[in-house]
Amino acid sequence: MDHFADERDYKLLEQDKYTFSMLGRIMGGGCELLLTDHERLIVCFSCDPYPVWIWTPDGAAEEEKERAYELVREHGLLTKGHTFNLKYDLAEHFIRRSAALSVKTNMFAYDCPRLIEPHRGADGALHRCAPEDMDELVELMDLFHQETGVDQDSPEAYRRKAEEAIRSGSVFLWRNQEGKGVSVCSMKPTDELAHIGLVYTRKGYRRMHYAENLVYQVSKMAKDAGFMPTLYTDADYAASNACYERIGYVLRGKLCTIG
Repeated sequence: MDHFADERDYKLLEQDKYTFSMLGRIMGGGCELLLTDHERLIVCFSCDPYPVWIWTPDGAAEEEKERAYELVREHGLLTKGHTFNLKYDLAEHFIRRSAALSVKTNMFAYDCPRLIEPHRGADGALHRCAPEDMDELVELMDLFHQETGVDQDSPEAYRRKAEEAIRSGSVFLWRNQEGKGVSVCSMKPTDELAHIGLVYTRKGYRRMHYAENLVYQVSKMAKDAGFMPTLYTDADYAASNACYERIGYVLRGKLCTIG
């Protein structure tokens, strides 16, 4: 197994363009562990608290699934509390091999070939985060990670991420008519895709169409710039999935998080 990715790996991910678009982004940065045979298996771990991503092709044979499991075990990833993002058939193999593992989140991958303007508007307007929004953004990041239970980190880590997001112009608020940041999302372009993430609306301000209008406006910015908007959702959260589908997002793939 090699410890570097090249054009062969990115070509492999084209088979699962949307479900593993995040893996493609992660491989391009610094990783604590990257293992690939450039043909049938990619294992990628950026750093804590993020999950380990494992790619295998559809219809992987049982011996290929076992090879993936043994590789992860040999590198100590099964004993350090990590979570794993992978396809369902591989997840089932991992769960059979280790009683400590179970499905934590069912994930849908969407893209948006044609945006549909929301039928209902929302009071307030889109706002790109600026330095003066730092404390509010850190608070929303913390609330998002607490509620989803994924990638939880320290307030200091959220502040560092917020600083970078503000510096790159990649995070947005929806401010209501009172000027309060009630909903947040990020948009990060990579190659021809733009990943929409960090979608969160404060409790007490939900079902008021803030997130729907925010994601629509940010997705429109991405499309106007020539990118295809994509996003991951919790498959079991029907309300948010319906929101995305109303504005044109189309389900393209499924995967899960185990841990």
